[in-house]
Amino acid sequence: MSEAYIIDAVRTPRGIGKPGKGALSHLHPQHLAATVLKAIKERNNLDTSTVDDIIWSTSTQKGKQGGDLGRMAALAAGYDTTASGTTLDRFCGGGISTVNFAAATVMSGMEDCVIAGGTEMMSYTAQIGAEEANAGLKPLGMGSGNAALDAIHPQSHQGVCGDAIAALEGISREALDALALESQRKADIAIKEGRFAKSLVPVYNEDGSVALDREEFPRPETTAEGLAALKPSFEALKDFDLGGGVTFAKQIQRRYPDLTWTGVHHAGNSSGVVDGAAAVLIASKDYADKHGLKPRARVVAYANQGDDPTLMLNAPVPAAKKVLEKAGLTKDDIDVWEINEAFAVVAEKFMRDLDLDRSKVNINGGACALGHPIGATGSILIGTALDELERSGGRYGLVTMCAAGGMAPTIIIERI
Repeated sequence: MSEAYIIDAVRTPRGIGKPGKGALSHLHPQHLAATVLKAIKERNNLDTSTVDDIIWSTSTQKGKQGGDLGRMAALAAGYDTTASGTTLDRFCGGGISTVNFAAATVMSGMEDCVIAGGTEMMSYTAQIGAEEANAGLKPLGMGSGNAALDAIHPQSHQGVCGDAIAALEGISREALDALALESQRKADIAIKEGRFAKSLVPVYNEDGSVALDREEFPRPETTAEGLAALKPSFEALKDFDLGGGVTFAKQIQRRYPDLTWTGVHHAGNSSGVVDGAAAVLIASKDYADKHGLKPRARVVAYANQGDDPTLMLNAPVPAAKKVLEKAGLTKDDIDVWEINEAFAVVAEKFMRDLDLDRSKVNINGGACALGHPIGATGSILIGTALDELERSGGRYGLVTMCAAGGMAPTIIIERI
């Protein structure tokens, strides 16, 4: 089997994902995707007629984010028309899956150069969500709408699930706030020391002016007292009527009838709502040699893992164990861990369950501080792990994240 090498990884800064308020919110999602595709092309002097495919991730594929963003963004970026593209959805995990799929096609020997990545304009999806709510439509991706199926595999709201997991695991709000505060501290250090500079590319407006060239979401002024004063975000959602008297809380209580809980997650210890895009260039050794490209890392192993969708967020731990076994490695071999801070409990439980050295986890902060542009985050984290391996001299990095439906894709990369 051929090796799959990571040649380069780029991303946009993450802009605040509020309509009319974030620095990127006025742009088309295709513009963000084209920005990183152009950067990959220009940084590597890439002949785009030799790109076999572009595999993209976007979670909310509606309206401006619909219509195969991977292909259309490549055309907008000036790629040769022979470079095809496709777009997938694995909810939050899509940005890892695109890289995994790209690596798989190269490792199979069927393709030699594939670009993976993702885009999510949460300022736009927020508008879609508001419009659907005003029209009386129920949230998607929670209950299936099929009473028989929901009775077998009930699903709830991700934030409500996070609160329920904290209760089941005995994880206090104080512990979650401490993780969020540490995320802000580490992100502030990373930004001040320029640790994101290698991968970050500015986004320009149509007139050529700079739209955003820095992270917009972090709040380095955050304090423990400030976090403690925030009201829980998902307490009211527990009793949201999904129809027929079914609520998000009752969906969980179908599986855990004796479980009661109070809200512990809020805006400060949950992932930030942001806009962003990222791209990762994957190639075979023969392609890299032929085109004078220097690999930065190789894909060691990847895995996908499903878990009980009732709590939705618990698949990262079994996913990490699965990919470590595939790679023939142990947790002690991993120098850089990136576990998405979708909610603080996900990262906290991950570190506790695997008994990890916390100094190796989310070294430069996580989504509580930097934000989580759903379909792009996985590709962002792979680039972040690679940059950190190069900065610190580490060898192996493991990236994973929870995804709706009770899933977690994961990948291990090795610095070259």
